[in-house]
Amino acid sequence: MSDAVNDIDPIENTPFDKALSQRYLVYALSTITARSLPDVRDGLKPVHRRLLWAMRLLRLDPAAGYKKCARVVGDVIGKYHPHGDQSVYDAMVRLAQTFSLRYPLVDGQGNFGNVDGDNAAAMRYTEARLTQAANDLMAGLDEGTVDYRPTYNGEEEEPEVFPGLFPNLLANGASGIAVGMATSIPPHNLAEIIEAAIHLIDNPQAEPSALMDFVSGPDVPTGGVIVDSAEAIALAYRTGRGAFRVRARWATEDQGRGTWNAVITEIPFQVPKSKLIEQIAALISDKKLPILADIRDESDEQIRIVLEPRSRTVEPALLMESLFRLTDLEVRIPLNMNVLDADRTPRVMGLKEVLSAWLAHQFEVLVRRSQHRIAKIEDRVELLVGYLAAYLNLDRVIQIIREEDDPKAVMIAEFELSDRQAEAILNMRLRSLRKLEEMQIRGERETLEKERDQLIKLVGSPALQRKRLQKDLTALRDRYGPDTELGRRRTLIEEAAPAREIPLEAMIEREPITVIMSQRGWIRAMKGHVDLSNPDAMKFKEGDGPRFFFHAQTTDKILLASTTGRFYTLGADKLPGGRGFGEPVRLMVDIEGEGDIAALVPAAPGAKLLLASSDGRGFLTAAAGAIAETRKGKQVVNVRTGARLAIVRPVGPEDDYVAVIGENRKMVVFPIAELPEMGRGQGVQLQRYRDGGLSDARTLRFADGLSWSMGGSSGRNRTEADLSAWRTARGAGGRMAPNGFPRDNRF
Repeated sequence: MSDAVNDIDPIENTPFDKALSQRYLVYALSTITARSLPDVRDGLKPVHRRLLWAMRLLRLDPAAGYKKCARVVGDVIGKYHPHGDQSVYDAMVRLAQTFSLRYPLVDGQGNFGNVDGDNAAAMRYTEARLTQAANDLMAGLDEGTVDYRPTYNGEEEEPEVFPGLFPNLLANGASGIAVGMATSIPPHNLAEIIEAAIHLIDNPQAEPSALMDFVSGPDVPTGGVIVDSAEAIALAYRTGRGAFRVRARWATEDQGRGTWNAVITEIPFQVPKSKLIEQIAALISDKKLPILADIRDESDEQIRIVLEPRSRTVEPALLMESLFRLTDLEVRIPLNMNVLDADRTPRVMGLKEVLSAWLAHQFEVLVRRSQHRIAKIEDRVELLVGYLAAYLNLDRVIQIIREEDDPKAVMIAEFELSDRQAEAILNMRLRSLRKLEEMQIRGERETLEKERDQLIKLVGSPALQRKRLQKDLTALRDRYGPDTELGRRRTLIEEAAPAREIPLEAMIEREPITVIMSQRGWIRAMKGHVDLSNPDAMKFKEGDGPRFFFHAQTTDKILLASTTGRFYTLGADKLPGGRGFGEPVRLMVDIEGEGDIAALVPAAPGAKLLLASSDGRGFLTAAAGAIAETRKGKQVVNVRTGARLAIVRPVGPEDDYVAVIGENRKMVVFPIAELPEMGRGQGVQLQRYRDGGLSDARTLRFADGLSWSMGGSSGRNRTEADLSAWRTARGAGGRMAPNGFPRDNRF
């Protein structure tokens, strides 16, 4: 028992926060450096690197046959990556998806998911092999170009980084969330990246802005249009942080007879098509986009989403601007080039820093490959020198082998050979002992020594290294050039203003209507501008009759004023149709219980209203300012106790005077300039009363005088042309109305 106790480590007293922080730091560093952030040199996370390495060892070259993905995943988690098989398979699936990677690294056969967001089939059903891009990324692994490290169990080795010339970090992009940091790099066009790198080789001190002559912006596999300005794109690449606005690509199709449809052929990067269609369909069902009638998904291998407008009078640009603002037809792709540098330190780099770090790695790979080749050549030349010594003394060599007990030692002493040379001579086949072999060996030796001399010059000359790397990069660019199907640019760069807020009126088809409200508060809108003689217009419930009757447009806002001074807003397009009696207006807005309806007027753009309460106070206000956003309305007139809002009248564009008449039949006329314009308040005194209050008020053009109806069936009007007798200052008591003025004291 005592021995067992002695085997236990001694207990240390450590503050809990210190112990926790130490352990959390280990976890955080592991997540950052060994899981979530890509390496700037090959653009891969460990899981991707191990996947490709395992597939290479399985000889899944582009020309070879496919193997089950389950076989690959089994090798990866068994030998290199001791994590869950599903997470490894998900990483493999993404490497094969043509809509996720600009240049896929895995060639998949079977169901690897689709742009709708559907998942891939299980790994036992799918097969895979490497692509040419993956081969280019791993080229040079057998040539001493990178270091290897033991796998997690020490049984095998894996490369620390891939040496290939393929610029995977920028070409395919990367995304990942670590602890306290994240990375997000969109895909780019490989030919543009290589051209920028070649420029940087010649001009290592070039300004970051100079690289924008070659790299115009991201080039995502699903296409679309980047609508940011060149200045915004350049700023993002200079700092390594930013975002790009990507829109769907669309066009209009003429359907004949003046009708058209909008057809979307490319959607933004990483937006599931099914989710996008659901978003747009929800706008239609919720009536949040009245100018859109229907959406159809006619996609096969190519995306084709058809949008049908409500009317042929709808402007295509207006419809699409609305959709860009309301749906994922426009998204922001983040740029956060947070990567691990050559020292495994996470850093946010700009475009120039990323390319410089990648080029530094390629120069190191070039030198190491050359040194590895030089060592191989020297080993071979050493053997060839031994072979030549044997051919020059062939008879003596045969004699030594036949007669001596230790032929190796005798040959080493007699011909001044090394141990490797003597061993190689002893292992030669008899068929090689021909005169022709001597000539071949001499030729091979000369060729190898010439190659070695060139490689030694290359290793010692940075200028030659730059020239060689440029040549190799040019060959790679030709393979993925803009004239190839894989290399052509897919994402258009086309600056556009941000999607603007489209007013609701612009989304409504403009049609004439006639608004009718009854005395009991039932409201309806008849199509067209009808007159009072129309029997349908004068159709009301028994005991009810007309109260408000005016012409408007479906795009108008209708202001309903209550006697409490509160204004409510009705959309003309939302009013019930004119077939029946309409609907109670109190179901549409929350009119306060004590309030009654004082007025119903259209809120014409730029119009002003004359507001007056029963105690003779009033002011002018802008109709647009009285529009309420909610059902509860907006308080505009603060009526005093015992008073009510009595008058809401539109002000004519040429009106210059205000006429007010009281219940005592006294009238005043004063300049409209004496009336203040306010957004809310009690207003000023329009007319002074000893008893009673205000009966009516209106604005007029003083030169035209005042006209009123004579009443009866004659339909005649009477006009008082000279109003100078009633002209006075605002707030006066006034004098009796003109002879013949209506007995109800209403203008």
